[in-house]
Amino acid sequence: MLHVETGQENVVRAMIRKFYNPSSMYAIVPKRRLLEKRQGHIYEVCRTIFPGYVFVNTEMNAKTYNDLRRLPKCYRLLNNFNHRYHQIESKEIRVNPEDRIESYSFSKIDDEEMRPILQLIDKDEIIGYSSLYLRNTRAVVCDGPLTGEEERIKKIDARKKRARIILRLNGAEKYIDVGIKIVSVSENAQMNITPKNQSEAN
Repeated sequence: MLHVETGQENVVRAMIRKFYNPSSMYAIVPKRRLLEKRQGHIYEVCRTIFPGYVFVNTEMNAKTYNDLRRLPKCYRLLNNFNHRYHQIESKEIRVNPEDRIESYSFSKIDDEEMRPILQLIDKDEIIGYSSLYLRNTRAVVCDGPLTGEEERIKKIDARKKRARIILRLNGAEKYIDVGIKIVSVSENAQMNITPKNQSEAN
């Protein structure tokens, strides 16, 4: 995962796609569709889910690492890199970065964290609208990317047509607002949601 200048995620992704074959390196910038109100008018917008980050799928090595971190607008790669040294005749000598492949310890986003993100986005890397209805304190999704993912929904704002969902990234919980379409509302227009499976268990 690359840490880049906020607002330049698509620029960095475009450079990666220009200089690398998709079979060897593929970059995505997950987004979500939302409705926003400005000056009394409702607009559909597409917002980056994780501002300042570009997800990269590749077989990482020292050369690729150095190539990526030299990209314009790229601050750093998130990894577990530590400078290491080889002992040669009792002297510490730093290895040339281009040859220091084994001196890197690269981070990888856990598959259990990345899989839900990839399942929610479409071919354009966007989380589209999900259609749902509210039954008491429970959200039931009947269509869209959140189908079968009700347990991720933590809050519904029917007025703004948004659902707040939970994802995990690098071991931390992230709360993300995504766009929804309300089919019907049986109680409060804005409420905290009890996941479907938890409600049934009670």
